[in-house]
Amino acid sequence: MHSKQVQRGKGPSRPYAANRNQPSKRKKGIDPRDLVQIAAPREQVVFIPSISYSDMALSDTMKAQIEAKGYEMPTEIQEIAIPIVMSGKDVVGIAATGTGKTAAFLVPIIEKMIVDRWATAMVILPTRELALQVEEEFKGLTKNLNLTVVSCIGGTNINTDIARLKAKNQLIVGTPGRLKDLYNRGSLKLDRIETLVLDEFDRMLDMGFIADMRYILTRMKARKQTLLFSATLEASQKELISEFVQDPERVQVSSGKHSNESVEQEIVKVPADGDKFQMLLDNIQNENIQKAILFMETKRQADRMGKKLSKEGITNGVIHGDRSQSQRIKSIDMFKLGKVRLLVATDVAARGLDINDVTHVINYQVPLTMDSYIHRIGRTGRAGKTGKALTFVD
Repeated sequence: MHSKQVQRGKGPSRPYAANRNQPSKRKKGIDPRDLVQIAAPREQVVFIPSISYSDMALSDTMKAQIEAKGYEMPTEIQEIAIPIVMSGKDVVGIAATGTGKTAAFLVPIIEKMIVDRWATAMVILPTRELALQVEEEFKGLTKNLNLTVVSCIGGTNINTDIARLKAKNQLIVGTPGRLKDLYNRGSLKLDRIETLVLDEFDRMLDMGFIADMRYILTRMKARKQTLLFSATLEASQKELISEFVQDPERVQVSSGKHSNESVEQEIVKVPADGDKFQMLLDNIQNENIQKAILFMETKRQADRMGKKLSKEGITNGVIHGDRSQSQRIKSIDMFKLGKVRLLVATDVAARGLDINDVTHVINYQVPLTMDSYIHRIGRTGRAGKTGKALTFVD
């Protein structure tokens, strides 16, 4: 199915396509001319699995759990990775968020726990939201199996984590900083965990977690298998990855390079005497915005924007690093369920949210770095669909 190019309207508050033949006036940071791109029409390639879950070498119990969860056929990453993980080999998987990679490592891990009740595993992720998503997926796949999971993430009461870690947990899910803190307090035992998953590895590198990951891994004396998943894999990372995995099997179902071809990118030029907030309101009303993430540079700006939008009758959720975990979960759940169509966020949302059908990403300011911009617009234009990114330029 080909994507359709959106026709630009007229008027000062409509997206302004920069003239690439004119020199940029910005001396530092991102050149706004680089933020203009038409979504490339493309055929959506539909993966047709060659086997079903029932054909895999899984126990009847695991197959029943998969069926009860509502999974019908494996995705590409699941079909390829599950048998390899079950063989005990280390794996480097290159797959984007939304391709089913969470089940690709959880299914074989749970299978091992069904056979051996003493089997334990740990999943390390870069953000709280991703950790909670993995915890939720594990609970859904282990319903009535009496297997336990604990998530250890920042922004929550660490004493609660300490208390929960006193019980036996088959799976521990967490962010690097909180896991390191718990280990140093003597609450997290790493010496018996045999299987380790490093999920969203590229994001953990971007967010500066490499030292914490090394610290944790060197204390996992019983580790027998490591599974590393990443949306991208740069040549410069290969030596680093070799520190964590031994003779891995490589599973790749995406290019492993940043790609924004499915996102139509435009800029909204704000005149010197223009009302930027009114222009935002005009775009929210004029664009076919069904579900959008509005990015702000600071936490205070995000809070203020959320309040201003509410006064205009635009319901929204707000997430940033200073919001409590319960506040963040509530905002994200309301956004997922369609109770609000606008989520106001700082960059914390660009590196952890897996939300379907986000139609638009809006940058109220030009992001400070191209890396930040790429992560932000990656929240739309997923799973074969096209999305749209608008960036306001003062």
